Amino acid sequence: MGSNIYLNDLKHKEDELAIQYLPAVKAMAFRLKERLPSSIDFLDLSAIGTEELIKLARKYDEKLNDSFWGYAKKRVYGAMLDYLRSLDILSRASRKLIKAIDYAVEEFMVLNNEEPSDEELSIILQEPIDKVHEARIASSIFSVMPLQDQLHVGDEGAALAQIEKEELIEIIKNILGSYNEREQLIIQLYYFEELNLKEISEVLNITESRISQIHKSVISRIKESVGA
Repeated sequence: MGSNIYLNDLKHKEDELAIQYLPAVKAMAFRLKERLPSSIDFLDLSAIGTEELIKLARKYDEKLNDSFWGYAKKRVYGAMLDYLRSLDILSRASRKLIKAIDYAVEEFMVLNNEEPSDEELSIILQEPIDKVHEARIASSIFSVMPLQDQLHVGDEGAALAQIEKEELIEIIKNILGSYNEREQLIIQLYYFEELNLKEISEVLNITESRISQIHKSVISRIKESVGA
């Protein structure tokens, strides 16, 4: 796919508004792509974002919203996340295996100070290497999703569905409070500043594997706190 597909069909005067923000959509797609595995195509993300941008421009009412990009930004990003959620690899990947891999990686890193290869995980978990590879890709995709998506990976969905949003926020605050300042900063840079692992590694001088481990540890502890 490519955004040119949609540019060929720009017929409305509102499309001039969309064209102004195409660079912003491409930049958004590029930043998201940097946080995803190599199997996800930047052009696909860009095309999805462009299609959504044009739809939004055609129904935008400036009397109701001061800023078009302020109105469109979250919706365009949301369309890209919806595309990722729709990928076959997420529906095929075993949530149970993803969870097992996360635990195995954490234990392996404690002993070896580096992440295991797919081959090593295949031996540890006694699972076919192609299943391990697919599950790790799915896990990487889930890691860019909002926390609510990530917390439903595994068997905890029912428990999470029962708790109120305010209660979940309080749980997350308490858990983050138990981490040191640098570990809290990692979570802030990842979720709020949307830096990728390499950038956080350069800023804080911590290995990408350690950053990934801290991130997964936070998600795991939140799950445990809601009665997983």
